[in-house]
Amino acid sequence: MFYDYQPMFGGAAYDPEPAGGQVHDLVLYSGPDRATEVARAGAAARLRAGAYRFTLPDVPPGRYWATVTFTPSSGTQPVKDPSIRLDLPLGLGLVTSPEAVADELNVPLPLTPAQRDSLETAIRKAQADVVSYLGRALAPQVVTRQALTPGWPVDDFADADSWPVVFDDLVQVLAHRDRGDGTYDVDFLVGLDGAAEEPIVRYVTAHAAESERQRPGGVGATGRRVSSVSAEGQSISYEASPAPGQAGAPPVIDTLVRYKRLLLGKPSTPARAPWPYSSSRYRR
Repeated sequence: MFYDYQPMFGGAAYDPEPAGGQVHDLVLYSGPDRATEVARAGAAARLRAGAYRFTLPDVPPGRYWATVTFTPSSGTQPVKDPSIRLDLPLGLGLVTSPEAVADELNVPLPLTPAQRDSLETAIRKAQADVVSYLGRALAPQVVTRQALTPGWPVDDFADADSWPVVFDDLVQVLAHRDRGDGTYDVDFLVGLDGAAEEPIVRYVTAHAAESERQRPGGVGATGRRVSSVSAEGQSISYEASPAPGQAGAPPVIDTLVRYKRLLLGKPSTPARAPWPYSSSRYRR
């Protein structure tokens, strides 16, 4: 299980290694006060400029708070980043977590195994709606190309344009390995990473929570919200849900339209009449 970390220093994204710095370790805690240490991960490996990967220890599923220590540059004092909150495990193909949905439902943590299973199911259903609308998967795919010769001169091996490959989708360079003969094996991340796109995460979280709230017996299920009941019990008034676009309303799926994949194709040409009723040449 991996966690990719982007250092922040002085209020901006920062890459310590070129300045002689290092990302030292990540410590997991059981609460937001960061008083009780649960586990620790060693030094991170640099994936590319500004991206470092931690190999996380095996811990029970749940929410953890973390602190990362790194040295900004050679000779400087280490600094701590206490802004990290992780819902583990990662890498399940979910763009959000059962804990995030539980927050929307005001369900206290930690979750029981049954609650976690129900919320994961609700997340997968919400993701299926997004996949159907966008016509593309929400999890990228790792593709490895072997014995590639980069275009010279190479300014940045982490730039996908440095390699002689073409993908009909979004692409990032994950890693490259020197084969010793001037060529490289390169790992590419191809496709949309829904977990890194806040609008997608917000949509899936909100709609997974709402579907579970309305499901009879669902986690945090309350049904329709009652605003008033008459003295005789003859009538009930329900709270009106916010209209789409108003504050507090769940996002509508049309807000994700910009993530639809653009398909490029050759322009169609009119069919030619059979010889001898047409010339032997196309007119442009």
